[in-house]
Order: sequence, then C-alpha cells, then structure tokens
Amino acid sequence: MIKRKFTTGIALVLIVGVGYFGYGKIFSNDGAVRYATAQVQNGTLIVSISGSGQVSASNQVDVKPKASGEITAVYAKLGQEVGAGATLAAIDSRDAERAVRDAETALETAKLDLDKMLEPLDPLTLLQAENSLIQARESKQKTEDNLKKAYEDGFNTVSNAFLDLPSIMAGLENTLFAKTIDPQQDNITWYINQTSVQNDERDKANRYRDDVYNAYNKARIAYTKNFDSYKSASRTSSKETVEALISETYDTTQLIAEAIKATDNYIDFVQDAMELRHWNIPATVNTQQSNIASYTGKTNSHLLSLLSIKRSIQDSNEALVSADRTIQEREFSLEKTKKGPDDLDIRAKKITIQQRGDALITAKQALADHYVRAPFAGVIAKVNAKKGDAASAGTAVATLVTKQKIAEVSLNEVDVAQVKAGQKVTLTFDAVPDLTITGQVAEVDAVGTVSQGVVTYTVKIGFDTQDDRVKTAMSVSAAIVTEAKPNALLVPNSAVKSQGGVSYVELPSEDDISVATANVSGAVFRNPTRQQQIEVGLSNDEFTEIVGGLQQGDVVVTRTIQPTAQTTQTQQNSSLRIPGLNTGGVGGNRSFGR
Repeated sequence: MIKRKFTTGIALVLIVGVGYFGYGKIFSNDGAVRYATAQVQNGTLIVSISGSGQVSASNQVDVKPKASGEITAVYAKLGQEVGAGATLAAIDSRDAERAVRDAETALETAKLDLDKMLEPLDPLTLLQAENSLIQARESKQKTEDNLKKAYEDGFNTVSNAFLDLPSIMAGLENTLFAKTIDPQQDNITWYINQTSVQNDERDKANRYRDDVYNAYNKARIAYTKNFDSYKSASRTSSKETVEALISETYDTTQLIAEAIKATDNYIDFVQDAMELRHWNIPATVNTQQSNIASYTGKTNSHLLSLLSIKRSIQDSNEALVSADRTIQEREFSLEKTKKGPDDLDIRAKKITIQQRGDALITAKQALADHYVRAPFAGVIAKVNAKKGDAASAGTAVATLVTKQKIAEVSLNEVDVAQVKAGQKVTLTFDAVPDLTITGQVAEVDAVGTVSQGVVTYTVKIGFDTQDDRVKTAMSVSAAIVTEAKPNALLVPNSAVKSQGGVSYVELPSEDDISVATANVSGAVFRNPTRQQQIEVGLSNDEFTEIVGGLQQGDVVVTRTIQPTAQTTQTQQNSSLRIPGLNTGGVGGNRSFGR
C-alpha cells in the first residue's frame, strides 16, 4: 500500500509539471496576445427543445356497450391480453336478430319485385289494366248522372222553399205592421207602448224593436231579389244558374229566419213585461207567437234541405274531378303496361333494393353492437360486469390499456409554440441510463394548464420502438428536434459577435492563416485581426449558421487569450502543486482517478 501511494504521488507530480510546462508554452512571458481559432465547416444544424415528464400507456379506455339489455356472457378476464376486436361480453340479441331477419325478407321482396317487373307482359296483367280503365269510366258516368240529379233536386228544393217563403213574409209583415191588436196603431208600435217608461225597460224594448226593423228590412230586400231570380229560372237553366239560385235562396232563408227570431224575441220581452204588471194579454198576441213558431219550423226545414243539396252538388262535382283523374291514371297505367317498364321504373326498383340493403346493413350493425369488443389490442385492467347485469351505453364492461408506451412531457408556452406533431424526438430515462429511444411528437395540448401563474402544455410522444425495461410512470427526458438544416455553414457561437445590430467575426490576416490553422488552441498573430460582417441564420447551444459573409474552410477567431491570464494561471498551478504534494496524494489520487 505504501508503494502504491508513492507511485500515485509521483504520477500526480508529473501530470502537474507537464501541465505547467504546457501552459507556460502557451502563456510565455513575451506578453503576446494569443487567439483560439476554428474553421467554418459544412454540416447539419439541429435545433431542439428539451422537456421532462413521465411514461404512460398510449391509450386507456373504459369499454362500454353500444346496445342496452341483459348481459348473457362475459369473456374478459383480469390481466388477460386481448387483440383488437376480441369479444369481451355479449348482450341479449333476440330482438336484433329478428330485425335482421325482417330486413333480409324486405330485401328479398324488393329483388322479386324487380324480377317480376322485368318479366314479359302476360295477358292477365293486360286484361286487368283494361278492366280497371273501363271501371273508372263507368264510375265517372254514374257520377255525372248523380250530379245531374243533384241539380234537379236542387231546383225542386228551391221551388219547395218558395211555396212557403211568400206566406212567411206576408205573415211576418202582418204580425209587425197590421193593426190587428189595436185599430189605432200598428202592432209593432202597440208592443213598445206596453213597456214602462219609468226604468230602462223602454230602452231595451226600443233596442229589440230596432233589431226587428233591421232584420225585417234585410230579409225583405233579399227576398224580393231572390224571388225575381227564381221567377226567371227554370229546370232547363244552366248548372251555374241553378247553383247560384240555390245559394241565394239559402242566404235569403237565413235572413228571414233571423227576422223571425228577432220578432219572437221582441214579442217575448213585451209579454214578460206585461205579465210582471199583471196586465191582460190579448189573445191576438198568443196567435202571433204561435204563427212565429210555425214560421221558425218551416225556415229551419228549408235551410237544412238547401244546405244538404248544396253539399250534394259539391260532393258530386268533386267526385267528377276525381273520376277524371282516375281515368287519366288508368289510361296511363294501361299504356305503360303495354310498353313495359321504363328505365325510371327499373331505377326506382333498384334504388328500393339499395335502400333495403342499407337497412339490412344497419340491422346487422345493430346486431353486432350486442357484442362488446376490444377497440384495440391491450391488457384487461379491470372487469366491471358479470352475467345477468343490465348493460347500457353508460355502463363500462371492462377497462382496457395498451401495452404500447408513450412519453408525456411538459413545456412552457414559449417552447411549445415551436412544437408540432410529427417532429423527431430523442428520449432518455433516468431509470435506464444506457437506453436512448427515438420517437416523434404525436399530440400537442391545445389548452394549457396554469399553476402559480406559469402556463404549461403537455406534449405526447410516441416511441419508435418498445423496450420492456421502460415501465409506466418512469421519468423521461425528451429532446424535440424543431429544426434540422443540412448543408449549413457552421461556426462556434463564441466566434459570433454583434455591435449596433450588425453581426461579425474576427479573421486572421492572410499571413497568419497558416499559423491559426496549425495552432487552433492559442496562436500568436503577427498582424492585427480584421472584422468580417456576416449574416446569421439558425443557432443552437453550440453552433450558429452563417448565411452570408463566410465560406467553408475560412478560419475565424473563437477566443482572445490576454497575456494577463499567465500570472493568474501560474498562481493557480502553484497553489495546486503544494496541497497535492503535502497530503501524500492519496485523496487526490482517488479523485483524479475518478
């Protein structure tokens, strides 16, 4: 052990002496300034952003069914490795199977319809089309006969109305304006005089009387005009004339009925007022009320008859229009039957077949949804269901995780702005120091996370290769390559200087280039250096791209070594030698060796 200590001490003295001698050569006592230099080289400039994070599974999902029902089987087991599409569970599918069968039947029916359409025309089909047209024409003839009869019935209904309307109008006029109750005044005035003037009874009576006047005058005007129209018409009049006469008579009868009702209301009001005062009511008043009731019954009967015939004519006209359409449809159908199916019909049938086929696909998909399958290959991390449970879209049957790992690293808002999907990445792991894996950026968070005023974004990185030594939750460091520029002129960053926004480098003179090239760590120039303006591009921690101002092979100054450094270094060397020799070199020897 003593021998080893002695040998180590001698080695330390030799190393320190050689270092001192070499440094003395560089920093000689001549006081000259020395320059460290480098050549402009052509290479690839790689710019990267570093971040750290953790390893995680590339995907984890709760597998949920797309259909609802009772779970009939569970095939997933905890820790089981399954492939993509593996069946994890089954749900009662009887209804879905029935829907598939119905869809298959509908599709087959549509195909048969097309086949039938494409068959040659048979005599029975042609005969059926001809008979259908004949029936439509016969139906139209019946409709025309019914319409003719309806017009005749309509004229008869108007005639029946005018058997009663003249006597009704005469009786109404006699009730109101004759002097059958009091020879000194007409009846309508007599009634108003039977009401009291001491209260609002007379005002109400006046309103009833005015209603009677207005209703009677409207009815009289309409009746006179309607009666003239009736006298000028006959059974041989046009359909339009008869139709207009029916409508006019219906409207006139309505007005007469309103006048009768107003008269009845007037007389009832006066009679009630007389009974309250226990006045004697003449028999003529009761007779008039009886007549009014008779008029009311007759007008109501005529209104129903006129309305019925109006509707009958309207229905017959509509039926005639429908019959014409049916005939046209049957004629077209017969012609089409004779010609056979056209391209549009065939296309329609084919479209129907396509629709039925799509419906079958949908039904089969619904049936497939009753089987819960793994969306990707992975490992069953959890089983959440058992046979007999009720399944729904919100119920997870199992939890599936992938075997593939990814890295999730955090970047600040400045760095993440330069990162995008697809960029190459170099990954290293604290737990596996000898392992380096390449990958690429798979996803960048669109929304950052704010913590204590600092915004960070998570970047997901996929591995190019998977290594079993890498486990979930391990720490990982990532170098994301944001720029990679090949064939770039590169100089060390220390060579680039700037002043007033202008970048430049220092170059040795032509006479000193050989000296600078021969002694890049510390050359002494005979002539002053000169400044060369340059244009710079990208840069990383070591090198800067030169866009203009230099050429490959040019020599640039990277560092200026002032002569004052000699004294400082000599003192440092002296202080280094003394402790090393005095301690015997044991501790220093171990440290140096390491």
